[in-house]
Amino acid sequence: MPRQSSEGEAQVAREILNYFLRKPFAVDNLEGIARWRLMDESIHRSLEETRQALSWLVKHGLLIKEGTHLSEPLFRLDRKKLSQVRRFINRP
Repeated sequence: MPRQSSEGEAQVAREILNYFLRKPFAVDNLEGIARWRLMDESIHRSLEETRQALSWLVKHGLLIKEGTHLSEPLFRLDRKKLSQVRRFINRP
């Protein structure tokens, strides 16, 4: 296994490899990888983090999951828990 000279390089290398694992037939040059592949990885990671956070918020009753739009669930604030939501947001 090659050694990376810094954690930053290792993270970028993982992101590039994750992209190519999800799209094994992709081919691109340096600029294309920098612009689109890493942006795609960032969006993919952001979607997963957001999915997990939404699940946590629903589990703890701060958001309500209801209905769907284009086969995706919709979320809304549980207005009965506004004070609890404010406390959560203002936590240090």
